[in-house]
Amino acid sequence: MINTADIFNIKNEKDFEKTAFQVFKFQFEHNAVYRSFCDLLYKNPSDINSIEDIPFLPIEFFKSHDILSSKKTIEKTFSSSGTTGSITSKHLITDLSIYETSFNLGFNQFYGSVEDYTILALLPSYLERDGSSLIYMVDALIKQSKKPKSGFYLDNLSELKDTLLQLEAQDEKILLIGVSFALLDLVESYQFQLKNTIVMETGGMKGRRKELIRDELHDILKSGFGIEHIHSEYGMTELLSQAYSTGKGIFECSKSMKVFARDTEDALSILKNNKTGGINIIDLANVYSCSFIATQDLGRVYKDGTFEIIGRFDNSDIRGCNLMAL
Repeated sequence: MINTADIFNIKNEKDFEKTAFQVFKFQFEHNAVYRSFCDLLYKNPSDINSIEDIPFLPIEFFKSHDILSSKKTIEKTFSSSGTTGSITSKHLITDLSIYETSFNLGFNQFYGSVEDYTILALLPSYLERDGSSLIYMVDALIKQSKKPKSGFYLDNLSELKDTLLQLEAQDEKILLIGVSFALLDLVESYQFQLKNTIVMETGGMKGRRKELIRDELHDILKSGFGIEHIHSEYGMTELLSQAYSTGKGIFECSKSMKVFARDTEDALSILKNNKTGGINIIDLANVYSCSFIATQDLGRVYKDGTFEIIGRFDNSDIRGCNLMAL
């Protein structure tokens, strides 16, 4: 068995690689779907010399198979958003405490103690359906913030505006996290000059608006909120770790996560730094699911491990993956 404490006690690259190899061997032995995929590629743990050589399971498998490396009882099923009639991904969770540890440590890594913030969540499209992993995370952060004004907002933009202005006047630290179309609705209705607020977009127009390129979206939001930077969160249904951007769409991974770019013509080939390719993710928190995922996102990975998302493969469905289709 894997000692899950090792996943959240990574201090350097050597620790990450050591744990990744352990998780790969564990999932090869205990995940029937992933084992079959590795067998088709003739990849065995004895053949793997670097973490780049580990097979990355196409994310589409979460739509058609139960991706599990555990026989424990399923505690929660997270599901992706999708258009009517489309097949959605499902992520079967056998240990919610791992997800909770992951997002708590990830938030603390980038923003410090959640108790320092009033968290205002403008996530109507997520609240309107069941099974959102983002709602689960934000709800937990709201409860931990222990601030009386923390909470979710659906269509009550006037109340949200009043709360923001009141908290700003009191010099409170605020995190406003919202889906892109709802944040645009807010700044089209009201103009702000915020000084103590982090505005974090989770991507996606959810069919409510025309898709915008990231720079255009961020320019509108920066002007509307009167701030210099728009933060972003990168996560998805199939992951239990997150990456965050403090501006310009450049993401940094939490310590349990690592990103690579793969060749779009050769899915098994990992590209060198600064080249555009399909995004592969190692998410060690996914220990009881699959930690090695080939996503349908297109992006660029830099030498320091940061990355940006620049689009999606043309043949993939647009869904709630916390990014914008360009």
